[in-house]
Amino acid sequence: MRTSISARSLASSGWSVPVVLLLNTLLALMVFALCRLVFFLENYTLYAADLGRWSWGEMWEGTLRFDGAAVAYTQLLYALFLLFPYPRWEGQVRQRLTKWTFVGVQSLCVVLNLIDAVYVQYTGRRSTIGVLQEFSHESNIGRIFLAELLPHWYLFVAGAVLIFLLYRCYVSLPHPTSPFRPKSYYFSRIGTLLGFALLAVVGMRGGYLGGQRPIRLTDANIFVRRPTEASLILNTPFSIIRTLGKRSFVVPHYFPADRLPALYSPIHNVGDSLPMRRKNVVVLIVESMGREYIGALNRDLDGGRYRGFTPFLDSLCQQSYRFEQSYATGRKSIDGMPSILSGLPRMGESIFLTPAALNKISGLAGELRKEGYTTAFFHGAERGSMGFLPFSRTTGYAHYYGREDYEADPVWGKQAAFDGTWGIWDEWFLQYYAHKMTQMRPPFLTTVFTLSSHHPFHVPEAYAKRFPEEGGHPLYKCIRYADFALRRFFETAQKQPWYKNTIFVLTADHTNAPIHDEYRTVAGLHAVPIFFFDPSGELKPTLRKGIAQQSDIMPTLLSYLGYKRPFVAFGHDLLHTPDAATWTAGFDNGTFYIIRGNHLLLFDGERTTAVYNLADDRLCRRNLVGKYREQSALEQLLKAYIQSYMERVDGNRLVCE
Repeated sequence: MRTSISARSLASSGWSVPVVLLLNTLLALMVFALCRLVFFLENYTLYAADLGRWSWGEMWEGTLRFDGAAVAYTQLLYALFLLFPYPRWEGQVRQRLTKWTFVGVQSLCVVLNLIDAVYVQYTGRRSTIGVLQEFSHESNIGRIFLAELLPHWYLFVAGAVLIFLLYRCYVSLPHPTSPFRPKSYYFSRIGTLLGFALLAVVGMRGGYLGGQRPIRLTDANIFVRRPTEASLILNTPFSIIRTLGKRSFVVPHYFPADRLPALYSPIHNVGDSLPMRRKNVVVLIVESMGREYIGALNRDLDGGRYRGFTPFLDSLCQQSYRFEQSYATGRKSIDGMPSILSGLPRMGESIFLTPAALNKISGLAGELRKEGYTTAFFHGAERGSMGFLPFSRTTGYAHYYGREDYEADPVWGKQAAFDGTWGIWDEWFLQYYAHKMTQMRPPFLTTVFTLSSHHPFHVPEAYAKRFPEEGGHPLYKCIRYADFALRRFFETAQKQPWYKNTIFVLTADHTNAPIHDEYRTVAGLHAVPIFFFDPSGELKPTLRKGIAQQSDIMPTLLSYLGYKRPFVAFGHDLLHTPDAATWTAGFDNGTFYIIRGNHLLLFDGERTTAVYNLADDRLCRRNLVGKYREQSALEQLLKAYIQSYMERVDGNRLVCE
């Protein structure tokens, strides 16, 4: 049967074409709303503590704006196929084309939203286009997805139900029954297409007011009390669409160029006359080891009854140089690596997921290689996993050791140590790491990134009874296992000839799975351990009152070693910075933040939106904006930090020539 009806009927016995478009758009909005409901229920514990403080009207408005924008984007192709005035498409051709375009695109939106219902637990934010780059080199992504599917089978069921709803409730085009009238046909289709285009622009902009600019990811914070709640307002398709092709680093002009260095400068130059200490440097980055999990750092939790999951780290911290507050500057591994090893915090998109990754970038490895250090990076996963291999090469590591190197080793490769998903179990890889350093020419800088305290949260079968699941999340048994593996590492390291002449730094890439409400705030979600441990006793065990952040690690170590060359790092030399002058800054859910002393300030790029006293208001419920006398000075410091960072990243000035 011919589907072209150029001389046949095109009028309808059912809904008109504009009504069909409207009804299917409402169907898409309804499915977005149901996805958000599933998202909320899956992450209920992240939001439960503050439900009573929510402004439901504002949140409803926010979700409608962002869902409206997402639907406007995702309905474009469907609307074009539906309304394009081409008579030969009428009948079955247009029916099938429009239905499967609508169902296919909206089904993809369902999948993205439901995947983020799980992934947000690890990142704290909706996924952007950067997540595709982050996992583009993972060969085991299929295994990871399937491993996550089993414990979250109900999300698969929810997705299937929602996709069936799209298919079953889709309103089809009317069947033509009356004579073809060219003028009315073209007039109707073109008029409806223009009307949809106008409404789509309004939807994409997030509103109809004359001064309304295109709605941004950061605008989600307008409708919530805390940045951690912004993920509930946003949706994943919008977050991905609005970051496609966007410049990651836009230079603000808060201050004249000649004034900025006086307010903040990232250039460090120790430059004293003392000879350089030629100590080895070992940096241990423990996957997902939030500060919350270390009992010795949380004596006041649960009325003093909280013991945490890390008996070894409890003892190590007592022998270390450490601070009362210590923070990561991001929520993903690719955020933590540049901050820890290059003094480059996350102040927007992760720098190594942007074109700025091609900048000339140095770090601990690059600087210490100038002094003749042997440098090596260790990660028990496959080469290329997480983007660590190119990162290590860019920042100056001469050698890289991964799963393939472990398994090719004539001694260690005999151990059946593959965890089945990511790489080599921590216990075995840390032993390999300790012995490998014994083969290196000192002085050396090495870094190891552990992986066992990661999804899918398993421990070796031999330790299943020793580290049972407890505390309400499978991660916690992995934290116990990682602590055990670190104990074994230090027991082996103590026997090596390089041990006494080594300074160790232990930190985490980011936090994960908070237990207590105090660790669900902006500050708590970035709280990680930072220990400097010197077995020789030259750097004495000390607990200082100030703040340490990941980007302080590089300048602190180079200062301790007596490094003489100037370098760029967006952190402090903690050994020579008074407690009152230490602070941390970062970017979370579209909002910049800074913590100095006991105060947390949130800044949306244009104005301060909140100030909290962390000492008196640990759950960040009392907004002191306009009431804190140091607000202006703290905002000025943060602005200078942001502008300096953006200027140097955008202008490729991250090294001192």
